[in-house]
Amino acid sequence: MAAEGNLITPTVRLEGVGKTYQTGTVAVEALKEVSLDVYAGDYLAIMGPSGSGKSTLMNILGCLDRPTAGRYLLDGQDVATLDDRQLARIRNSKLGFVFQNFQLLPRVDALNNVELPMIYAGINAKERQRRAESALTRVGLVERMGHKPNELSGGQKQRVAIARALVNQPLLLLADEPTGNLDSKTSIEIMEIFQALNNEGTTIIMITHEPDIAAYARTVVTCRDGRITLQRGHSE
Repeated sequence: MAAEGNLITPTVRLEGVGKTYQTGTVAVEALKEVSLDVYAGDYLAIMGPSGSGKSTLMNILGCLDRPTAGRYLLDGQDVATLDDRQLARIRNSKLGFVFQNFQLLPRVDALNNVELPMIYAGINAKERQRRAESALTRVGLVERMGHKPNELSGGQKQRVAIARALVNQPLLLLADEPTGNLDSKTSIEIMEIFQALNNEGTTIIMITHEPDIAAYARTVVTCRDGRITLQRGHSE
């Protein structure tokens, strides 16, 4: 994360963000006054025990949920001012998502899975294929682009998911436990892809419960009881 006083607009700015869920008569504070800046080219890992608020934080960052207090600015825009249709457009154009369970369509091949976000963006078929092939090449999976998910290993499925997240050239890549279903060797291979993407300038925010995975990030933020309790950069 950039130093305080930086005049460049952060890619992500959280200003006193809170999130309260109402369950019957009980109000549960999942996030409490969270403030955070993430700049272009940053690589941030979010850690914390179950119930710490890290998943709620990721949902807000991904425009899948709205804060009940404070502000979330994405690329300088207050997302609270957007309606559901505008938020869906933001998710497709400015955000790329990588999930623990891959979330690939089982009946279509890798190439078509990667093309999916571009269909929603209205990109023509020829350009979709060009971009999808380029993204699959970027993650080292060009030779498997005609295979369906059930013909791919876990690591290969996650490479397809990463390629899919990249095809619309997002402002921010969000990864939620991206190695959670992978063995140690494959996890390292996937993290090396993330590291290479960040070295090329991709901004990444990742949730993980594994310290060795978080160590790939430039900055580690720890959540506890809905608050950020620690920010640690590699230079410290």
